Amino acid sequence: MADKRDYYEVLGVDKGADDATLKKAYRKLAKQYHPDMNPGDKEAERKFKEASEAYGVLSDPEKRQQYDNFGHAAFDGGAGGAGGFGGFGGFDFSGDMGDIFGDIFGDIFGGGTRSRRANNGPMKGANVKTRLNITFEEAVFGCDKTVTVNLKENCQTCNGTGAKPGTSPQTCSKCNGKGQIVYTSQSLFGTVRNVSTCPDCNGSGQVIKDKCSDCHGSGYISAKKTIEVSVPAGIDNGQSIRIREKGEPGINGGSRGDLLVEIVVARHPIFQRQDYNIFSTAPISFAQAALGGEVKINTVDGDVLYEVKAGTQTDTKVRLKGKGVPSLRNKAMRGDHYVTLVVQVPNKLSEEQKELLRKFDAAGDNSLNGSTGTTEKKKKGFMDKLKESFED
Repeated sequence: MADKRDYYEVLGVDKGADDATLKKAYRKLAKQYHPDMNPGDKEAERKFKEASEAYGVLSDPEKRQQYDNFGHAAFDGGAGGAGGFGGFGGFDFSGDMGDIFGDIFGDIFGGGTRSRRANNGPMKGANVKTRLNITFEEAVFGCDKTVTVNLKENCQTCNGTGAKPGTSPQTCSKCNGKGQIVYTSQSLFGTVRNVSTCPDCNGSGQVIKDKCSDCHGSGYISAKKTIEVSVPAGIDNGQSIRIREKGEPGINGGSRGDLLVEIVVARHPIFQRQDYNIFSTAPISFAQAALGGEVKINTVDGDVLYEVKAGTQTDTKVRLKGKGVPSLRNKAMRGDHYVTLVVQVPNKLSEEQKELLRKFDAAGDNSLNGSTGTTEKKKKGFMDKLKESFED
């Protein structure tokens, strides 16, 4: 069988690897290349079969000894070997291989031995999600709010058992209280052990004959709860706050789930946020832009005075250091506020103001009359001189 790779090479282990190392290596490969994880991938299916064949030999002490002595020929009818290994048809998945596949299918589908153990033990309750609307300023500086949510609470009538007072749940006869049913089936890879949730008790291991009239056998009732939420300074739109053990109650004595509060920040008419920086625009008059002076700029901390330089052009950007959003990790650290100055042109002028602007323009480049403002006279051409001679 020259076309076959060495079994130790397939599993990626040394020849002296112990059983635990072999099992760990195979489990990793089986999970990676299992056909259910790679539907339609022929190469993954080939590697899965290759790894399963290698582990089927090396995990069996007798077969491993034969392989170490004779290589692949030990299972090809040569060298006095066992002969007729027969690929996957000779595998029995009910033993050690079955345990491995139980773990793998448990990871993939939520079944297997791990799930069976977890169902009988304490399980944390489900998380509950809600939303909280806050203003732009509340997001910047933080605030304390409350949210009202519907949560499950243990029914006081039956004390959470779900059974009518005076009765109690009974052990499920279908699964004998295990919560799951184990059955075997034949597949391409041999006999496979499958585990599914018991349909009669839904995995609880118990059935209720006489249900509580208040909770209808669920053991819980829905109740409105008002919960305080501490919103940290610097939180952004779409981020969530986790409040521990304020979700649904646990199962079999498990802890409650968590409450996840998604923050929705309202738009601000002036400010826009990017990370921890704030952006806005501020209008300045033509006189302020030309002559300079103090202008009032709105920030989240209130109005601040900023000294505009003479000759400032529209769309000039200024930086107000430390006037942005506080860091979630360190409130002492804040972003910056970037302001774009926009020169505003008045749309209503008195006659006096208009005349003053005309004088200003005449003293400068005289742009109102289309002149360049230069005193250089235009040189006369031949036609101009000829015209002057006739006029004389």
